[in-house]
Amino acid sequence: MGLRSVFLGTPSFAVASLEAMVRAGHHVLSVYTQPDRPKGRGQSLAFSPVKQSALALGLPLAQPERIRHPDCVAALSALAPDIMVVVGYGQIIPQNIIDIPRFGIINVHGSLLPKYRGAAPIQWAIAHGESLTGVTTMRIDAGLDTGDMLLKAETPIDPNENAVTLGERLALLGAEILLQTLADPAMPGTPQNSAQATHAPILSKLDAAIDWSWPASLIHNRCRGFYPWPGVATQFRDQTLRLWRTSLPDESTTFPPGRILGSRGPLRAACGQGTVLQLEEVQQEGRKRVSSADFRNGLRIAENEILGA
Repeated sequence: MGLRSVFLGTPSFAVASLEAMVRAGHHVLSVYTQPDRPKGRGQSLAFSPVKQSALALGLPLAQPERIRHPDCVAALSALAPDIMVVVGYGQIIPQNIIDIPRFGIINVHGSLLPKYRGAAPIQWAIAHGESLTGVTTMRIDAGLDTGDMLLKAETPIDPNENAVTLGERLALLGAEILLQTLADPAMPGTPQNSAQATHAPILSKLDAAIDWSWPASLIHNRCRGFYPWPGVATQFRDQTLRLWRTSLPDESTTFPPGRILGSRGPLRAACGQGTVLQLEEVQQEGRKRVSSADFRNGLRIAENEILGA
């Protein structure tokens, strides 16, 4: 018989874990997710991916503004769960909730802890050019991703993989090790070495800005890591130009950073340290996303024009 559990999660990364728990026969007493938020141009209220999944599975649902509110604490205590599972919920869990389930609260985190503690571990691992990442289950404490580690699973990062595709793979890997963790919920944990910790802060629009004096690999990695939001962008002809997809050609240049190279084909730009970045797909503000070759042809872009000016 499965554990009596409460699931707390919000993003698409959490859905695989919730669905795996249900398939494995764990009794999900309630699902907690963030309140519906305005989205898109029309600012209509949108359901979180976890809410959509919970409704499809017919599970009880709660969406408190603050999980630490006394009414929420009382409701969770009344459920008397054996265990609680948190996957990208989006709120800090206070100690009086951590103390409710007899086996504590298990978190599925999208990195190999203690590296990339924080809200955006998948994005920052790619942005920093990591070649290996993974998922970790841990028993949470009152800190930010500082609890004892339980199980880990590793996976390589493909050099051209973005945060969406890696996130989808890690979500499935996380669901897999979550079930292994729940099979032995009292397993001893391993303390994290905080001296080895790195931080993966929540992303903001400011992270989209790039500097052409950076090496091409750094811009390419940020383009992959910050896909689809906040993305990376530059200025061109006094307008914002979004870089949707880039690649690293095997060439070097003596042109100053930000200069456009060549007069035909995909846009290539000089970057720091003599490196070159090829722009595969771009989008000028107010226009559609297109190949950079089409963008060049449509605007008659010449060699030696400047990006970022």
